[in-house]
Amino acid sequence: MKQQNFPLNTLAFLKKLSKNNNKEWFEENRELFKSDFLQPALQFVVDLGEKLHTIAPEVMAVPKIDKSIFRLHRDVRFSKDKSPFKTNLGIYLWEGKRKRMECSGFYFHIDPKVFFLGAGMYMFTNEMLKNYREKIYDPVLGKQLSDAVKKVMRKGNYNLGGKTYKRIPKGFDPEYPYAEYLLYNGFYVYYESKNIQELEKAPVNFAFKIYKNMQPVHQWLVRNLA
Repeated sequence: MKQQNFPLNTLAFLKKLSKNNNKEWFEENRELFKSDFLQPALQFVVDLGEKLHTIAPEVMAVPKIDKSIFRLHRDVRFSKDKSPFKTNLGIYLWEGKRKRMECSGFYFHIDPKVFFLGAGMYMFTNEMLKNYREKIYDPVLGKQLSDAVKKVMRKGNYNLGGKTYKRIPKGFDPEYPYAEYLLYNGFYVYYESKNIQELEKAPVNFAFKIYKNMQPVHQWLVRNLA
């Protein structure tokens, strides 16, 4: 199904929300939230999920808030910023048997200033970090990830995210060929742009093309950290 005026209507709503980030305005414009934010997001998950199933048959595309669609309400209990709402749309389709945020997946983000598409895992749990390091330190698996990254980077203007540490962890050889990957506490490739026109004509097809290019990294993570 063609996404009518997506993401332009969604961005227009987010711009209004950013200028009126309070519960009173939101309640007065709840119907606008449903028509311009929620419904297009639900349909986007369904349409993108259908396409992704052709390359990732086990991917989970669940058109619900707190599933594939991140909630708009912010948890302000421990934040200095008491704004009650986020001003972006976040969507996640994941693959694996763990909790959704403990699985590699495909992330879609738009806000009034930028859009972002990524594939991989934003942050490892302690258990997964230990497992990840063990897999990276296997020369065969380390080379496979390195090759996957190179393959993705050759296909477009993509970046690698998740690098957290400055020093190679204790117990690992800094001269190991893939030691650089031991500095990561999450591992994902991403595409970021301020040119929203790229998404206007066929957002599902555009996202699918990007995710298909990123799939080698996603597949490595699914195979080795599921």
